[in-house]
Amino acid sequence: MITSTFRSDSDKPLIMAILNVTPDSFYDGGLLFNNNNVSLDLVIKKVEELIKSGADIIDVGGESTKPGAIAVSQQEELDRVISVVETIVDRFGVSVSVDTSSPIVINESARVGAAMINDVRALTRVGAIQAVAASGLNVCLMHMAGQPRDMQIAPSYTDVFAEVSKFLLDRVSACELGGIDRKKILIDPGFGFGKKLEHNLSLFHGLTELSRLGFPLVVGLSRKSMIGSILNKPIDERLFGSVTFAILAVQKGAQILRVHDVSATADAFKILSAVEGTGNI
Repeated sequence: MITSTFRSDSDKPLIMAILNVTPDSFYDGGLLFNNNNVSLDLVIKKVEELIKSGADIIDVGGESTKPGAIAVSQQEELDRVISVVETIVDRFGVSVSVDTSSPIVINESARVGAAMINDVRALTRVGAIQAVAASGLNVCLMHMAGQPRDMQIAPSYTDVFAEVSKFLLDRVSACELGGIDRKKILIDPGFGFGKKLEHNLSLFHGLTELSRLGFPLVVGLSRKSMIGSILNKPIDERLFGSVTFAILAVQKGAQILRVHDVSATADAFKILSAVEGTGNI
């Protein structure tokens, strides 16, 4: 199961595999749908592939948070997510994270066996902290400036690293006051969420410092537009850039990498481990 007590240098980075049960996610939306509904048969086949490739955590998301995305109803999110989480937990026993901001989805995810909540809104919705506290689940708090529908419209910072760090620590304090155990909290700087390329690169340079704040660091860069901006390549040609960033993030202290390309990332981690002589991946 996921735990935020893995802190020693001997612990291997974990691969969080992205499983989008949405029709509109930026890279792989709709692949698990059949006749406009989530297909559990397709989900099972995909999860088998992800685990075989080296996934440690399956991150299930029922609402796209790409730039410009429109929020879905709680019922629609529940319909997409809960049966998928229950199926994965029952069939595979792998740790499941749920990418949600909804208190109702948090409660139901806990009921069917999820291990963690991965919230791009850092539990800022009314009732979200209480839902996580009551569930006892681990939670990843991510920084996002604005909302998905408008976050990439002229984002601006005076000092992006200082502002993101302060936001995350403030959210940690709010969670602790709300009854969430500090040991169950992880943090994510939110690459691409309300940030221009220069903001993302500044944050990346500061990852080592973020990793020293005392919380496991989650990094999600897979296939994102910052890679496209650097390489001038479309989404389906960003594999090598994504894996390179994953390796660099681990070297800077990231402990969980949220990725689309599990097999390639796992292979890269094995090479890194062999070269560095740690033998733990």
